[in-house]
Amino acid sequence: MDKLIPTVNKLQDVFNTVGQDQIDLPQIVVVGSQSSGKSSVLENLVGCDFLPRGSGIVTRRPLVLQLVNVPYDENNAGPRAQFLHLPNQVFTDMTEVRREIERETDRLAGSNKGIVKTPIHLRISSPDVLSLTLVDLPGITKIPVGDQPADIETQTRNLVYEYISKPNSIIVAISPANVDIVNSESLKFAREVDPKGTRTIGVITKIDLMDRGTNSLEILTGRVYPLRLGFVGVVNRSQEDTQANKPIAESLKEEAEFFGGHPIYRTIQQHCGTATLAKVLNQLLLQHIRDHLPSIKTKINALISQTEHELASYGQMSAGSDLVSKSSRLLKMITVFANEFTSSIDGSASEMSTAELCGGARLYYIFNDIFAAGLDSVNPTASLTNNDIRTAIRNSSGPRASLFVPEIAFQLLVKPQIKSLEPPAQRCVQLAYEELMKVGLSCGNNEMRRYPRLHAKVMQVVSDLLRERVGPTAAYVESMIAIERAYINTNHPDFIGGPGAISDLQRKLDRKRKDITRSRAREVSKLATRQRSVDGDTVVVSAEETIVDTAIDPAEVDDAVDDVRTSRGKPNGVTNDEYPRAASGTLRRPGSGSPLGSSSAASGQGKFFNSFFGANGRRDVLQMASDELRTNSNSVIPMPNRLSHISGDGTSLDDEAAALSAQLSADLTVSEQRDEMETALIRSLITSYFQIVRKSVQDLVPKAIMHLLVNEVCENMQNRLVEELYKETIIEELLQEDPTLVAERDQCAAMLDVYKKAFAIINEAM
Repeated sequence: MDKLIPTVNKLQDVFNTVGQDQIDLPQIVVVGSQSSGKSSVLENLVGCDFLPRGSGIVTRRPLVLQLVNVPYDENNAGPRAQFLHLPNQVFTDMTEVRREIERETDRLAGSNKGIVKTPIHLRISSPDVLSLTLVDLPGITKIPVGDQPADIETQTRNLVYEYISKPNSIIVAISPANVDIVNSESLKFAREVDPKGTRTIGVITKIDLMDRGTNSLEILTGRVYPLRLGFVGVVNRSQEDTQANKPIAESLKEEAEFFGGHPIYRTIQQHCGTATLAKVLNQLLLQHIRDHLPSIKTKINALISQTEHELASYGQMSAGSDLVSKSSRLLKMITVFANEFTSSIDGSASEMSTAELCGGARLYYIFNDIFAAGLDSVNPTASLTNNDIRTAIRNSSGPRASLFVPEIAFQLLVKPQIKSLEPPAQRCVQLAYEELMKVGLSCGNNEMRRYPRLHAKVMQVVSDLLRERVGPTAAYVESMIAIERAYINTNHPDFIGGPGAISDLQRKLDRKRKDITRSRAREVSKLATRQRSVDGDTVVVSAEETIVDTAIDPAEVDDAVDDVRTSRGKPNGVTNDEYPRAASGTLRRPGSGSPLGSSSAASGQGKFFNSFFGANGRRDVLQMASDELRTNSNSVIPMPNRLSHISGDGTSLDDEAAALSAQLSADLTVSEQRDEMETALIRSLITSYFQIVRKSVQDLVPKAIMHLLVNEVCENMQNRLVEELYKETIIEELLQEDPTLVAERDQCAAMLDVYKKAFAIINEAM
């Protein structure tokens, strides 16, 4: 037990040598308002005058007071004082101690009555004191006086809370007896941080100054304001005694006589007197230290481990200062950097981020997600209008009318579309370059980062190397697109070609025709809802008399009417043979060999397609162009206002179908039919060839980037670094450590020494 308080004193000395208080050490904190008698209590505990006195705030810095009980020595009978900031100087004159406190306070706090948080450490050794560690804080004030700062109340409050809020602090709350206890500022502060009162002891001062007929019995016995540690009453020297330099020993004797002769206080001697207060504080501090010392040891052990890890992060100090040692160290750091760069690309690095993609994984994402999405977003015909295509066809024909779709027009139109693949490809190159720069910035171990000039030079070399390689890579990608545009290979096995384009267009038209036919057939079938006889003939009459503004293919009408005839029976005994159909599905007139609506122009167009696309591409061009226009345009072909009577031979219906075909032929000239056909074919051919080129570009650009940029940089990184940095003339400059980093490392090393010393002190005490 005798070693516990000296142990804490040693710990305080050790921790405060580095200007930090990382450990919450057990200590007694004295709190009180101005003029509450706080300084007198401390001087009574020490047994001598040593604290500055005066009006206003006198204590403007925390004073850590270590009282050490030493054996009596005839040669040094009086107290001896020693400041932590003056370790080699011992004070025996307490007046000089007071002056030194004032000088040290003014040195940091100035002379304007402001306060600072940096404490003053004072150790007083004497045979007349009990071992204690006390912290004297500035008195609590509310109103600035004189040249005190306007926020003096806030400054004082923050400083007091900083000390009393620590769990290992015992709070000594000073309250004068001549002021109502409910107005005690010290007890109010203590209650906020210690609501249960488990670590607060109350001290009632100036008991001898209470009005006659009053006493502090109820307070001292805890009936007014209960505290777990209780209250102690003391009698201080008066201001007159202080100014007259009345010895404290004499004042303590008078205090004992006061309490011993008082009719009320003599019954509660265990709550009265400075001697009682010293014993109580000594026992409380010893018990507090004994309870918390194991946890302090654990905390210090954890701090040692953390600080060792932090110190290791700064890197080891240079083992040698000669040129050979520095050259070897430089070469090692260059090799480590180059290997780390390559490992980040290969995915074999020892440390990888789990928060985001980086290195090789990021390159893979750029190639297969960002670049692929950029290519897919390019629409090969979005920027081409029908007028653009027609103009290109006509320009490529010169002064002559073309006999077929010119191949020059196709090439003229497809080349700009291939050019649109270059921006996504170049963007892919740029993204890969940026990712390699990020990899370079993230590489470099802690040892290299100790040398800012070396790290900056390494990044400069990496940047130069990347810029050297990104230029040829971008040029190669540009050349790749130019190569694709230089020769349009219409014999590519994946190219759809002319016959394929016609077949594809016909399939689309057939699909649309079938959908429309089904819809129109359902509408026409609704007309056959009832039958009636007119002049002895069977007639189908519409339930809805008219169909207005509906575009109906004559072939659809033929099919629907034929279905009605089949289902309702053949009128007047007409057989199926009397209604032969053409291959295209249109009705033939009885006795006629050609379908309704056919013309010599349509026949001529069939020969044109046969001559250009071959036998495999033969189609009825007029029928396809008419269907395409009917499906895609906004033109509407009106239906007659009423379905005519269907005679026995179907003449009226055939006449209407013929009228529709004639009207369609009048609306669509042969030239317009051909323009629509050629536009659709050109779009199909451009889309097919563009997809071939896009597939090729998507495959070759990542390969080019890996070969010309990534692999070249990884293979040449170490050689370039050695070539640029491994020079005797600049080694000294490159290996100059960062002064800030050196200071941080030295501070970390000092803290590690402090923790180790503190751990050794605790081990000795335990």
